[in-house]
Amino acid sequence: MVIEGLIGKKIGMTQIFDEEGNVIPVTVLQVGPCAVVQVKTEKRDGYRAAQIALLEEKPPRRANKPMQGHYRKANIPPQRLLREFKILEGEVKEGDRFTVEIFEGVDRVDVTGTSKGRGFQGVMKRHGYSGGPAAHGSKFHRAPGSVGSTTFPGRVLKGKGMPGHMGNERVTVIGLRVVKIDKDKNLMLVKGAVPGPAGGYILVKKSKRCGK
Repeated sequence: MVIEGLIGKKIGMTQIFDEEGNVIPVTVLQVGPCAVVQVKTEKRDGYRAAQIALLEEKPPRRANKPMQGHYRKANIPPQRLLREFKILEGEVKEGDRFTVEIFEGVDRVDVTGTSKGRGFQGVMKRHGYSGGPAAHGSKFHRAPGSVGSTTFPGRVLKGKGMPGHMGNERVTVIGLRVVKIDKDKNLMLVKGAVPGPAGGYILVKKSKRCGK
């Protein structure tokens, strides 16, 4: 691999069958095509990396003047998403394009996405609290219960599970097995679930630690 990963999109989930007839639940990812917009060098920036964009154009009016000029240097129209990845080997220059082919022969990948937002939720849904008795005589059902301490230290300790905003967080799933790669359609099928809704943007990298 030339660079450590690519930008993509989650298409959705389905299932396929292996040679023995076993069902494999898979998530379909569109990985790339991506283009290099800027190359970071050790001499100028202190590290080697490639700033790449998922080739999904947005109206020029949606990009400010500095970003329009930034893309113009690489002869690429403004795109919707821009991310940075380490350069692993070889030479990379502005305008180079990468597709899902760079994952050919890779067995496992790490996928980063933004989890679905669940809004404001209570402690039972957000943290898995069991709650109180469901009987009519009980006055304690879904409340968090006692949260503070007594005289000392006289405050709620950090990390206490409380109601609040659930989801809409950056989540990385490690060691998803690559089941199939379709180079013609830039699709990758991975075994298991990927964070975020269908159509959500994701980052796919070769796994540094294999999941179980």
